[in-house]
Amino acid sequence: MKMLQGLSKATRSNLITYGIVIAGYAIMQGLTMAGAISNSLIGLLVPICAYICMAISLNLVVGISGELSLGHAGFMSVGAFSGLVTAACLRGVVGADPIRLVIAMVVAGLLAAVAGIIIGLPVMRLRGDYLAIVTLAFGEIIKNLLNNLYVGLDASGLHVSMRDAKSLGMQGGTILINGPQGAAGIDKLSSFTAGFILILFTLTIVLNLVNSRTGRAIMAVRDNRIAAESVGINTTKYRLIAFVVSAALAGMAGALYAMNYSSIVPKKFDFNTSILILVFVVLGGMGNIRGGIISAALLTVLPEMLRFIGDFRMLIYAVVLIVVMIVSNNAAIQSRITELKARLRRRKDDEAALSLDEQKGGATHE
Repeated sequence: MKMLQGLSKATRSNLITYGIVIAGYAIMQGLTMAGAISNSLIGLLVPICAYICMAISLNLVVGISGELSLGHAGFMSVGAFSGLVTAACLRGVVGADPIRLVIAMVVAGLLAAVAGIIIGLPVMRLRGDYLAIVTLAFGEIIKNLLNNLYVGLDASGLHVSMRDAKSLGMQGGTILINGPQGAAGIDKLSSFTAGFILILFTLTIVLNLVNSRTGRAIMAVRDNRIAAESVGINTTKYRLIAFVVSAALAGMAGALYAMNYSSIVPKKFDFNTSILILVFVVLGGMGNIRGGIISAALLTVLPEMLRFIGDFRMLIYAVVLIVVMIVSNNAAIQSRITELKARLRRRKDDEAALSLDEQKGGATHE
């Protein structure tokens, strides 16, 4: 405890965040090994990890950079489909599934970063609603491109077409991406442990970036763009850095997510998915990495926990979202919560002081 007190506030906060992630992984692994959780919840572990990574990466743009992006699912889809194609190409080359998964996620992250650069160069010159509209359009464009994308693999290599499966001209082989039908026969390489490692990697990248000189420049642009430009900060450059890093991490999360299922379709990565990830960030707190992690995990599990209600579970889910939004954005309620925390803290300090006095009294009596 004394060691933690000697650290800076940012370092202590980062260590607590890492501790929460590690504790969550250990608890879920223990419950899984003990058979204390259902198969449906076990099936949600990898998606939870992917959504947590998506929430952390989007928080870099929305919370840290102060921009509104509505097309984050587009980068996730780029990573998802490029990752599964990479994994399929390495099927006979790399024997170890974990290594194949790592390579697929790296390739997915790189291609998503390239997409981020292509979109970010013109988009980062925009602000406010214009940026949101353009990123929303990007997400829809990517989804429609994937709906018309056909990719096959045979002995001669990859075949790509934007017309139909027959245009691939393959001699046997396997169709990896079949237009709107998506991808089927995917190698399920993802695991909860891989998701945990990806969360730690994402956290490390984002937290180190936020606490670096680049991160301080990004936040300076967020707080006051004119003042940042007046001291020589290239606002477009630093906004683009945050956007591209966020896109790369989203692509890696997309690859992890896609290879948790035997089939996946482009429709999965539509506007609703982007909004869902944005809800994680908003409910957790803009710029609050720890809050985004907790909200992504809870809101992913909540519909499954409410399944016993039947048709009313999504209604209850919506009510919970509304209540949390009201509570988190109501100044009066927040002040009451702050007063309650202060009162509990004072009571705890008084009890500790009373216990110390009793110990001193006992020692003196002896």
